[in-house]
Amino acid sequence: MNDGKLSFRQHLNELRRRLVYSVLFLVIATAIAFAFHQEILRFLMEPAEGFAGIPNQKPIYTELTEFIGIAFKVSLVTGFVVSLPFTLFQIVMFVTPGLTKGERRYLYVLLPVSVLVFIAGAAFGYRVLFPPAVRFLLGFSGDVAEPLISIGSYANLMMTLLFWMGLIFETPVVMFFLSRIGVVTPSMLSKNRRFAIVVAFVLGAMITPTIDPVNQALVALPVIVMYEAGIWLAKLGARGRRRAAQQLETGSQDV
Repeated sequence: MNDGKLSFRQHLNELRRRLVYSVLFLVIATAIAFAFHQEILRFLMEPAEGFAGIPNQKPIYTELTEFIGIAFKVSLVTGFVVSLPFTLFQIVMFVTPGLTKGERRYLYVLLPVSVLVFIAGAAFGYRVLFPPAVRFLLGFSGDVAEPLISIGSYANLMMTLLFWMGLIFETPVVMFFLSRIGVVTPSMLSKNRRFAIVVAFVLGAMITPTIDPVNQALVALPVIVMYEAGIWLAKLGARGRRRAAQQLETGSQDV
């Protein structure tokens, strides 16, 4: 009885220790990012190509605390992204003792892969999707109005877009994992392909900051491609699940 309580207490202490490590890493990463917040903001503004056509080719801020507020927010988001691999590693190390050898192997593979595909999705939004969207928005008013872009609205829009594109690129990894644990099947995903296409264009309309169908298609197309890749990976996950079940059945028969 006492051993069980001690074991549970040790389990909670381990969780608290890893949470503290993760928070400390986040604080340090955020502080370092804040020291370079101007460089980070310039990096975010690069897809706008110097805000051609805007006076001084720079965004503005109209409130006294707007710039420092967005600097803190960008630094926090940057710190979160930088510390995400470390945080995921702490989570993996916490749950690993309760997993089987095969589950640990998949987890070790999926962890770096999920980080890489998130970066790939954010890079797609940064390099491919955002520049034409900015050109469309800045040129839409023609000579009717002069654009004076707020640094806060621009940075918020950019970070939102990068986050969603990174999340969209996680779709195949999630589908593989769900198939591997038996929540979904490849046939189920294939039957729902039509709904996935509709959802892709709905997401394109929601994520894209323009009403331009070309830019919306630039979001919808990756969603569809990621879904198709997810179906292919789900087949691999289902095959691995069947193989593991057969090995387990064979082992129980031998015993």
